[in-house]
Amino acid sequence: MNSTLQIIFGLFGGLAIFIFGMNMMSDCLQKTAGEKMKSILAVLTKNRILGVFAGALVTAVLQSSSATTVMTIGFVSAGLMTLPQAIPIILGANIGTTMTAQIIAFKITDYIYVFVFAGFIIAFLTKNEKIRNIGQTIFAFGLLFLGIETMGDVMKALASSPVFTDLIGQVANIPILGVAVGTLMTLVVQSSSATIAVLQNFASQAGPDGVTSILGLAGAIPILLGDNIGTTITALLVSIGQSRDAKRTAVAHTVFNVSGAVIFIWFVKPFAKLIQYISPKGAEVDVISRQIANAHTIFNITMTVVWVCLLGLLVKIVMKIVPEGKEGEIDLSTPVYLDKNVIHQPAAALRLVAQEVLRCSDMVKTMLRDVTGMIRDDDTHVLKNVRKYGTAVRVVDGEINDYIAELFSSGSLTEQQATQTARLLCVLSDITRMGNLAADMADSIEEKAEKKYTFSEEAHREINDGMEQIAGMYEDSIAAMIRGEFGSLANILRDNEDILNLDVDMRQSHMQRVQDGRCKKELTAPFTQILNCIDRMGNNCVNLAEGAMDQMSFGYFIGEAKE
Repeated sequence: MNSTLQIIFGLFGGLAIFIFGMNMMSDCLQKTAGEKMKSILAVLTKNRILGVFAGALVTAVLQSSSATTVMTIGFVSAGLMTLPQAIPIILGANIGTTMTAQIIAFKITDYIYVFVFAGFIIAFLTKNEKIRNIGQTIFAFGLLFLGIETMGDVMKALASSPVFTDLIGQVANIPILGVAVGTLMTLVVQSSSATIAVLQNFASQAGPDGVTSILGLAGAIPILLGDNIGTTITALLVSIGQSRDAKRTAVAHTVFNVSGAVIFIWFVKPFAKLIQYISPKGAEVDVISRQIANAHTIFNITMTVVWVCLLGLLVKIVMKIVPEGKEGEIDLSTPVYLDKNVIHQPAAALRLVAQEVLRCSDMVKTMLRDVTGMIRDDDTHVLKNVRKYGTAVRVVDGEINDYIAELFSSGSLTEQQATQTARLLCVLSDITRMGNLAADMADSIEEKAEKKYTFSEEAHREINDGMEQIAGMYEDSIAAMIRGEFGSLANILRDNEDILNLDVDMRQSHMQRVQDGRCKKELTAPFTQILNCIDRMGNNCVNLAEGAMDQMSFGYFIGEAKE
């Protein structure tokens, strides 16, 4: 094969192995630690310092600033996190992502295949899911360095090319050109970690003298700044079609990196001297990888300190760039929380699913109250509202099921997550049936009103008592699953027995009233339909209660349940 083609395929092949290893490691780490990372994001956002710490920690563990950024934008879009809470997390993510460069700076060439073999053996031999994920993480870690080693081998030939060294010399001497190159590289690869790894590897190649770097730290820093700018494009793309605050969160990420590049571009040489002073000493080709990693870390820490102190100003800037607009009418049938951008981050995706299910439960709660009011007051004015909510619940139910199907097909769910998600689907099914039954009951009441039939006062009272009992059972079941308190669920099972007894008593009472002439026989059909709905609602409430007793807790997804 032509030597030029060997260099090209070697470079891109090594980059492919690196990116595959990085993505695999990130996915396995999310499966292993995703639940804890979600809890950290939920807890450590009470002030800006904790928010920075949360963003840095989550990104360092997941090895992906994009994952943290996309997760945060999704939470903001869903209204689970405010803009001032989200921005410190984004700032922290920029610090956390520097851990990748620091890891790459370690020279573990002799141990690459040890990691690959050990990770493969652990993942291949164990049946325990957590241990298998750990094995795959180790395997992916080895692949990551294998990719770097492959790129390094072909770069040695590239570094000896006079044409290429002249081109690199121009980039090294014109900082703004270096920024443009770094930005373009990250735009193409869509991973700042990958492009910084390429930068570290290439800078470690010796120039014509065999001692100094072909690029030099002063030439590498502008490219590093460009890499940081390029990675903001991912966040901006994710924010398209999201809420206004989600767009602002992505813009804050961009402002952070662009402002840092604009400031540091004027001080490249002094900054390079500072990094060389605080970094390990030795031949430049041996230490420049660590110097680039340190420059990346110092840059992000410095800009984070600046913007944390000026957080109010940053919020004002992004609100100026993305101003307030006119809010349209809210469409109940449109999911509020579901975000397909976080499909491959199951802990975050399932939190959004749980919030959407709870929104459905709130709509059904409203329907039950409206229907009870229709029965009590013999008023059909809220019928339109009940039907609107009923349609919305059915549509959102379909959207949630499609979203969960996509989650399962992505293969990113752990066994525990899959089990809990199946339980959540059962809960959603009962909630949706409750909504359908409430809508059917409203139709029966409308039919009675259209024919100008009137229930007796006794019938009104019996139906009203039954509906109030159903509403109470429903709310208690959902509340138990939210709080993780299951002590009251036995009462729900007992209440259902009361509902069954009440159903029999109400049917007998109605027939007695018809026989006595106190109630029209034409009311038997709508009255029976209403009783059937109440009976079936009671069964659904029992299903919800039994689901709760089977340890189905919304706290598993949204972190609010008591352990």
